[in-house]
Amino acid sequence: MKRAGCLLLAALPVGLTAVAYLFAPAQSESDTLSKPAASATPGARQQAKESAEDPDDAAIADLPPGLAAPAKKELAQRFVATAINSTAEWRSTYGAIKDIDDGKGYTAGIIGFCTGTHDLLTLVERYTEAHPGNGLARYLPALRAVDGTDSHEGLDPGFTAAWEAEAEVKAFREAQESERDRVYFDPAVRLAKLDGLDTLGQFVYYDAMVFHGPDTAANGFYDLRERALAEADTPAEGGSEKEYLDAFLDVHRKAIGAKRPDSDTSRVDTALRQFLYNGNLSLDTPLEWRMYGTPYTA
Repeated sequence: MKRAGCLLLAALPVGLTAVAYLFAPAQSESDTLSKPAASATPGARQQAKESAEDPDDAAIADLPPGLAAPAKKELAQRFVATAINSTAEWRSTYGAIKDIDDGKGYTAGIIGFCTGTHDLLTLVERYTEAHPGNGLARYLPALRAVDGTDSHEGLDPGFTAAWEAEAEVKAFREAQESERDRVYFDPAVRLAKLDGLDTLGQFVYYDAMVFHGPDTAANGFYDLRERALAEADTPAEGGSEKEYLDAFLDVHRKAIGAKRPDSDTSRVDTALRQFLYNGNLSLDTPLEWRMYGTPYTA
């Protein structure tokens, strides 16, 4: 469903300042601070630590958790599961795997990792580094070969069964959640906060990040954001939150149709935009939405 891990950071468009830090590796305190001299005072050490902090991290450190609050994050996972796997019970989808004929190979797991869009390959590579000899490791050569295509060569007939079996392993379920957060959830929420968006706006960014991928190419998430910025200012820029989100949802919807003209856009039409028009910027529950004609509540 998306293209993860393939950003060409050297070719970022002007104004796309968020991408570089979203994907920069986290630094520990030992990485960023040299060992203080024995005579250094606690105050001096604290001052050195504060000077080494990312200013953007400092800017959002005291903000409410927003979508990252456990109950809101759970809601976000339930919503995305209705779009990807037609169920709100997202924990039942670790083992889901099918080819939905969208040109991206197999779509699998809790976030719709795809064999054709690099994120499934990255998931299995990282999982295998931590757990060598797992049931998917033998498919890594084939996954690398089909990356960027819709081919099943080297994957059939055993890959789907191997995925379903590995999904019974707690470590693999945890790996799916970790990769979801690392690639999609955390960057989306962080950037939305920097743009001054409340919980609904963070939710909108996350949904778009999942569907379109963390990509700077045409109709990737960062391209959508640039197009929305051309239409309206973010709250951080002094703009209206409702007007900006309405503009973002417009480009989100158009990009869905650009992928496939017959695509269902209910995730925008009968869900996200309805929340916005109801003025529910805090994403308060109860929520009601329709996905592909099916009603859901949370």
